[in-house]
Amino acid sequence: MSAPTHTPTVSGFDRWFEVTKRGSTYGTEIRGGFVTFFTMAYIVVLNPLIIGTAKDINGLFIGGTDDVVKAITMVTAATALVAGLMTILMGAIGRFPIAIAAGLGLNGYVAFTLAPQMTWADAMGLVVLEGVFILILVLTGFRSAVFRAVPEQLKYAIGVGIGLFITIIGLVDAGIVRGGVPLVSFGIFGQLQGWPIFTFVFGLLLTIILVVRKVKGAILIGILATTVLAIVIEALFNVGSKSGPDGSVVNPVGWGLNVPSVPSSLFAMPDLGALGQFNLFGSFQMIGVIASMLAIFSLTLSDFFDTMGTAFGLATEAELLEEDGDIPHLESILIVDSVAAIAGGMGSTSSNTAYIESASGIGEGARTGVASLVTGALFLLAMFFAPLVTVIPYEAATPALVVVGFLMMTQIRHIDFMDYSIGIPAFLTIALMPFTYSIATGIGAGFVSWTVIQIFTGKAKQIGWLMWVISIAYVLYFAISPIESLLGVGGV
Repeated sequence: MSAPTHTPTVSGFDRWFEVTKRGSTYGTEIRGGFVTFFTMAYIVVLNPLIIGTAKDINGLFIGGTDDVVKAITMVTAATALVAGLMTILMGAIGRFPIAIAAGLGLNGYVAFTLAPQMTWADAMGLVVLEGVFILILVLTGFRSAVFRAVPEQLKYAIGVGIGLFITIIGLVDAGIVRGGVPLVSFGIFGQLQGWPIFTFVFGLLLTIILVVRKVKGAILIGILATTVLAIVIEALFNVGSKSGPDGSVVNPVGWGLNVPSVPSSLFAMPDLGALGQFNLFGSFQMIGVIASMLAIFSLTLSDFFDTMGTAFGLATEAELLEEDGDIPHLESILIVDSVAAIAGGMGSTSSNTAYIESASGIGEGARTGVASLVTGALFLLAMFFAPLVTVIPYEAATPALVVVGFLMMTQIRHIDFMDYSIGIPAFLTIALMPFTYSIATGIGAGFVSWTVIQIFTGKAKQIGWLMWVISIAYVLYFAISPIESLLGVGGV
């Protein structure tokens, strides 16, 4: 008689997070969570530099005294706290390896476009209202229905475009690609100069070799090894920072974001004075109802499609799409993302949203929400160990983005470019994301062009009502400036 076979016992934790089901292990998830954190830890430093210097934020937080450092310190703590809590919530509820933090682009819009017209609390109130509106769209099923209404090949184009987008982010942050005149250039006057560039190239080649050789922890090893090299180079050559206190470039061959060095102190108590500084309807009195509604519309449309595009791109990269093309636990993912927008406004850190840098953890093998639990916990620790977060320069973290950008580009094989009716919208989606530094803009260009092509090729009946709604909404979004002028509420 043959011995009876026994099915391995799977814990409730494993069943909830689907670790075994998705072919992962706890070690892989933990490693992926660390990689995602190190790749996007820059937001703990960068968001305060954007938000902490915005109009009115100093007077709001510290009783009118002009202490920019204190404002930045409070925003740093709030940024790490909200990112940590929302990323943990995404892991526990969304059960997907997506990390959440203050959205770049949206924070600049809030800080430099909305805040100058009202108090900081009023601007944060608009962010909260935007999050509430998106949450309503999710709970009514509208947001998921929009995702399912998008043509499949356009969804793949979104993933490819995001791959190029994070690649250009990596190259620009590392200083390989620079803006100016001409529009973009290679290095400095066509040459790669300085030790930071050498560090980036070393990190990129090391990561590529490790990935090609399928070394476990390749991306994490690349980030850590390159950071160590950066610290050694700075200690030997005293390279210094690329930017001055006002953000201007004072040393073209200096380090980006952080000057790598062993910190003198590892621990710092967080100042949470930024929490709760929001006024829901103050903007309606300051700039009027119409202008406030247009501002909420702009925030909503950008946030709405940024997250959907990010989630689909990450799910495709992780090979987690279901047979019908849906993202697992999509509703839960979108609910958490909506709550994160609300939490960002309530925490005075601007709208929080899903981060495409999560692809670095997925590239390391993360497939479940356990990775997000790890990333979130590290963000919470960053509140107390902020000096450690300021060690990693762009040049050590960005090689991971370039490598992951390649991995996401492989999705292009699913797009039929010989069919111009889908190939051209896909091309515009892919091209405009990196060229405009906006996922939402690329998606909008693809949707509107696809709809226009269907109309003028006699296929208007193939356009579902949701695609009509989305396309019209994007036309309004792109035309927001003349609409504001027409209504006499320009300036938002």
